[in-house]
This record gives sequence, C-alpha cells and structure tokens, in this order.
Amino acid sequence: MTDLSLSAGTAEAYSSAMTPAAIQPSRELLRRRLIFAAAAFATLAVFATAMFRALGLQDGSWPVLETPIFVFMLLGLPWTVAGFWNAAIGLWLLHGRRDGLAASAPFLKAANTGAPLTLRTAVVMTIRNEDPARAMLRLSLMRGELDATGEGAAFDYFVLSDTSDPAIADAEEACCEKWRQKFGNEGRLVYRRRTSNEGYKAGNVRDFLAKQGANYALFLSLDADSLMTGDAIVRLARIMEAYPRIGILQSLITGTPAKSAFARLFQFGMRHSMRCYTTGSAWWTGDCGPYWGHNALIRVAPFRDYCELPVLPGKPPFGGPVMSHDQIEAVMMRKAGYEVRVLPVEGGSYEDNPPTLLDFAQRDLRWCQGNLQYWHFLAFPGLKTVSRIQILFAMIMYLGSAAWTVAVALGAAGLATGLFRTADLAACAWIVIALAIMNQMPRLAGIAEVFLTRSGAERYGGWKWLLAGACAELCFYMLMMPVVTFRTTLFIMSLPLGKSALWSGQQRDVHNISWRGASEVLWLPSCVGVVLAFLSFQFPPAFWMWPLAIALCLSIPFAIVSASPRLGAWMAKMKICGIPEDFENVAALEFLSASANEPSACEPLESGMGRVAHAVS
Repeated sequence: MTDLSLSAGTAEAYSSAMTPAAIQPSRELLRRRLIFAAAAFATLAVFATAMFRALGLQDGSWPVLETPIFVFMLLGLPWTVAGFWNAAIGLWLLHGRRDGLAASAPFLKAANTGAPLTLRTAVVMTIRNEDPARAMLRLSLMRGELDATGEGAAFDYFVLSDTSDPAIADAEEACCEKWRQKFGNEGRLVYRRRTSNEGYKAGNVRDFLAKQGANYALFLSLDADSLMTGDAIVRLARIMEAYPRIGILQSLITGTPAKSAFARLFQFGMRHSMRCYTTGSAWWTGDCGPYWGHNALIRVAPFRDYCELPVLPGKPPFGGPVMSHDQIEAVMMRKAGYEVRVLPVEGGSYEDNPPTLLDFAQRDLRWCQGNLQYWHFLAFPGLKTVSRIQILFAMIMYLGSAAWTVAVALGAAGLATGLFRTADLAACAWIVIALAIMNQMPRLAGIAEVFLTRSGAERYGGWKWLLAGACAELCFYMLMMPVVTFRTTLFIMSLPLGKSALWSGQQRDVHNISWRGASEVLWLPSCVGVVLAFLSFQFPPAFWMWPLAIALCLSIPFAIVSASPRLGAWMAKMKICGIPEDFENVAALEFLSASANEPSACEPLESGMGRVAHAVS
C-alpha cells in the first residue's frame, strides 16, 4: 500500500509553496504581482517621460516653476495607474477568459457545499450617535434573513455602542427593550454601551473580543448602515469554515437604493467602478487582500491576538489612536500568517452612501487623516511586501490628489505671472487630458462589463437607461471631485498645524442644505473657481482648466441641488441612475424602504426569536 503521509520536511516545503490557506501556489501569485508591477512601472515611465519633456526639463536647467509641477504630478501618478490596471485586468478576467472569476477568487467554490455551519458567529454592529431605530431595523432584517436560511442558530447578535449623546443612548436602550419585551428569553441579542470612546470603533470591537470573543470562532463586522442578506452571510461563513487559515473575508459592498440625488449618482458610479477594479486587484493581491472595516467575516482568535492597533506616538492628527483601522488590521492579520481575501462578487452586501456633498466631504476628511497616520507602519517589522505597498497606496490615494491640486495651482500661478520658461503648455494640456481619461478606466470598464454580460443592461432598465445614467454620473463626478479634492488638499495642509477631524455620528438620511450652510463651507472653492475661469479665458493653452473652474464655481449650487429630497424622489421615480436592486425584487431592501420612515422602525421582526441581554459597561 502506498504511504500517503508526508514527512515534516516535505510538509513544510509544500506549505511554503502555497498560501497559508493552501488556496493557490505562492509562485503563481508572485508571477501575477510581477506582471502587474511591470505594467504599472512601464505606464509610469511613459507618463513621467512625457511630462518631463513637455515641461522642458531635458536640458537640465530645472526651472523654478516647472520642476515642482513635475514632482507633484509624479506623486499623483501611482494611484491613477494602479486603478487603470486593476480595472483593465478585472475586465479581462471577467470577459477575456472562462475561469476569470475563479482565478481571482479560487476559494469561491467552497461556498457551494451546502453543508450545515458548525462554527458560531457573532454578528457585531458598532454604533455611535446614530439613529438607533434605523440601525436596529437593519440588524433585525439580517437576523430574519439568517433564520430563513435554516442556519440562524449559528449566529448571535451584538450592538456595541460608543454613543456619547444621552438622548440617543436612551433611544438605543428603548429599542432593545422593545426587542426584549417581544421575544422574552428566547433570543440572542446583546446590547452594550461604553461610557468612553477610547480607540474609536476598533477599541470598542477589541473590548468586546476581550470579554466575549472566546465564545465565538468568527465575527461579522457591521456598521450602523450595513445590511447583508442571509445567503451572502452564510456564503462567507462556509468559505471561512472550509479554509481555517483565512483570517478576514471581505465582501464586495454596494450601495442600497438611495432617496438622495447625491447618493444615487454616487452609488451608480461606485457600482461600476468597484466591480472590475476589485476583481483585478484580487487577482494579484491574493492573500494580502483589503479589509474595508465592515461587511466582512473575521476569525476571532487571530484578530484578537495579533491585530491590536497601537497608540501612535505623539498627539493627533498624526499620533494617538489610529482613525482608519481597517487596512492596518488587514496587514497585521496577514503578518500573523492568515490570509486576507476579498470576494469580488456583487449582491447581498450593502451600505448607505452619504446623502449630500457636505456629508461625503466630512467623512472623507476623517478617512484622509486616518490614512496619513499609516506612515508609522511603513517600516513595521514583519509585514509582507504587498502589505507595505497597500499601506503606501492608502496614503497616496489622498496625497496624490492633493499633489495634483498643488500642481494645478502652480500652473495657474505660472499663467498669471508669466513665470513659465521651458514648458510646452499645449503638450502639458494633452497629458492632463490623457490622465483624466485614464482615471476614468474603472468606470469605463464597469460599463463595458455590463454590456458584455448577457442581459447585463436589462438589470439596469435597458441600455438606454444605463448609458443615460453613465453620462449623468460622469457629469456628477466632474462637478464633485474637484470640490472634494480642493477641501482635502486644504485639510492636509492644515494637519501640521494641529487640525484634526472629528469622529462623530454620520447623517445618513436625505436632507436639505441651505444656501447659508453651503456657502459657509464652500465659499473658498467658489472664489478659486472664478480665478481659474478667468485664467482659462485669458490664456487659451489653459483650456484644460475649464472643467475644474466650472466645478468650483458651481460648488455651492451643486451641493444644494444634489441634496434636494425632491430631486432625489424624482430621480428614483424615473429610475435615473438606477441600480439592479431598483429593478429586481430583493426582499430585505424592499422591507427596508417600506419601513424606514415608520415610527415603529426599531420594532423587531417576527422571523427569528430573540432576547436582549442588556449590559452597559
């Protein structure tokens, strides 16, 4: 009889040849990463050379204005180039080869086993100064969904509150009391509120894991606006059971059908941008995937033992608690020998998008500050090379856009003062246009992917509605991004002076913005837009500034109009920028939409019995 056992040396060699969960050969991932790196560096070299020559730097004179423009433009290139190739690779995987999805997510086959779940999972929703009825409705829907799958007994539910507002805290307790009165002692809901916000959301989760995590093998991380279907959660759980060395499994999150015009337009673009982008990124990052902080299933023991975030030296904004915890927790999980994977499949995992430009911009500033804290971790011992690249990309996402903003400002200054000495302004303009088109590759690839998929356009109401939505969203993006980038740049410049973003509850429901409120925030971008418009008119080679000038000039009315509940209701009625869930029957989303504005929204659902174990610590 053949001996099938492996010697210790053979087993070790096999293990080192595979990723920790034995999902795919490490050599294959290395080959993919080299391909991506070669494509990215070649593209960077082409654009860097073109900019170098267009700015007239080849004579070695290094003029006072053209030189810093070149440096700042270089800083902004990596994020755009990476996005281009992630989307291009994703489109090729989904429609250029038969097994593209399997190549990107080889673990997906484990979701189809149909085997009963054996590991216990804590469904953990973190909340801080949010509408408790809104959050509890989503948690109740998820519990009902899980019970409907027949696997509900494997899940317990926790609401972890960091709420500082006494009135909101009372409302949270009232919602949980309703749940207790309805279901008595036959359920699995625990509510716990901290009296301080130490460590922010990550600190709250860590406190929960230290006290109650030993009772669970997995936990599902949720935000107050998260919603997942039962099938989507069970799919993640089956994959985690099949691969014990997957530490974090991130779902692909999409926006829920929105009532706000701003959120509706934003989520339409994100829906297309993320699909190909995430598929392509997962193809080469593999076991060093992302964690976005919520709608992900996480293995309790390694997360508790190896992913504790340090308190950074110094004071905020660069020191103190880490504000953007997710990516650092991901790289620490991979450092501990567990894989971090993303499932690049749409459907069943949702979040709400900010309803207005001002809400989006405010959230973005907190993310910006958190990501810029990552420089402390670039030299963190033991991290994988891909993990360090991901940390760097997370920083460049904000630093790059700010660098391009500074380059534009220097270009405007050069036009106004006549200080340009060596630059070919026409050539520079065409390079900027090429980069702008390249920056749209994730959107273009996403739209192309829909058209290449059989009946893909029908899911969006037909090809006419899809193209109309794509055009509307492109105009929306061109008006939104200059404003957001301008504010982010000013915020980054203020960080060395000690300015810090606030971590507070988010406004998630549609609401109006007043002229006064918009003007108080956006008066400076509007003034800068007027200056850019004047320069664009006076100097024809600066025609590429017109889109920026228009966006900044219109920032105040754009913020007001895009926040209008009336406009949002009209767009929803007309199915403008509709997503598949607007045209398909998704029971949880339909119930959510019907119940969102009811006074009894925190009333627990009948499906699935539950009880509240009430603890305030």
